[in-house]
Amino acid sequence: MDEIDRAILRELQDDGRLSNQELAARVGLTPSPCMRRVRQLEQDGVIQGYRAVIDPDAVDRGFEVLVSIEVKRDREAIEAFEEALQDIPDVIEAYRLFGSPGCLLRIAVADLAAYERLWIEKLTALTGVTEVNSQIIMKRVKEPRGLPVSG
Repeated sequence: MDEIDRAILRELQDDGRLSNQELAARVGLTPSPCMRRVRQLEQDGVIQGYRAVIDPDAVDRGFEVLVSIEVKRDREAIEAFEEALQDIPDVIEAYRLFGSPGCLLRIAVADLAAYERLWIEKLTALTGVTEVNSQIIMKRVKEPRGLPVSG
């Protein structure tokens, strides 16, 4: 991967809907070689997809909570817990961590009442869960923009 590929990645992270002509102009290529490079980055799995960034409030998901969860330290409990998370659409990110807490979730729901229902009906009922701690997000200070592409 050279500097032109990195420039392509930076531009597409800023605006994934750029036309090939605009992208080529921004990175200093003509359209044909630019398209070849983008297709190669896609084939190599460097570019894994394109997404729309949606306003959470517009889809009743403006209330976000970071939840740390402890799960029994046995393989079956951890696997069952991780599998069950896949069926909870309110969990928009989930990470298994070294140390404590064992798992960190990012949850997006409509409001506090919706989170309370989720907490009571699903989170505390998941197999192997021994502790659930919630931190309500006051303000998003920095938006996720993708990985920095160094050169």
